[in-house]
Amino acid sequence: MTTTTAEPTIHGKAPATVPAIDRSALAALTEAVQRYFDLMYDCDVSRFDTVFRSSVHLHGFRDGKMVAWPAETYKDILAKRTSPKSLGAARADEILMVDFASPTQALTKLRVRIAAMQFVDYLTWHRIDGKWLITSKGFHVESGEAAGIL
Repeated sequence: MTTTTAEPTIHGKAPATVPAIDRSALAALTEAVQRYFDLMYDCDVSRFDTVFRSSVHLHGFRDGKMVAWPAETYKDILAKRTSPKSLGAARADEILMVDFASPTQALTKLRVRIAAMQFVDYLTWHRIDGKWLITSKGFHVESGEAAGIL
């Protein structure tokens, strides 16, 4: 597994000047991002609700058309996908950006490889009952064959 993390900025401040509460929030969010990366790699939908809020919506272009999926549709897509893990596919996960709007809302920009495809995802997170969950996902297929993998 290769996970790289770009040096994040929080509220436009360099990490060295971030208050302790934000460092704690960043650590918790980074753990949540890792759960997302793990789910994308192994497609174990038994953990879907530990990553995505039940009201999540996903948006992106597939085959030149905008798609919008609710949580249950995406969960079904993941359940039917042949996981990159089962294929022995190389894993490449990267945090490109983290931005906190508040102690309970954040945005991440991630790059993730799913088998032969590479995505750039913008994920909106909310800290609900002390747990970071994805409430919105915008995805872009950066490279690779799109057929049948998403």
